[in-house]
Amino acid sequence: MADATIMYCRPCGYEKRAKDAAAALRQHLTLEPSLVPGKGGIFQVKVGDRIVASRSKGHFPGTDEIVAAVTSAWR
Repeated sequence: MADATIMYCRPCGYEKRAKDAAAALRQHLTLEPSLVPGKGGIFQVKVGDRIVASRSKGHFPGTDEIVAAVTSAWR
């Protein structure tokens, strides 16, 4: 099983979103993702080297979307 990582832009204030997503993954999948602070507006959820959810112009993935994307990546 690949590791999950949540990369987030600390200066943009995305840390709470990253922590909420990590809590949802812990609750639903008993998974402990790594939280990696960054900058430049990044918010990406990776399983192994594959990006399964990310912030894009006009869209920010919610916790349900992130859980579903990580679940699908493991199948």
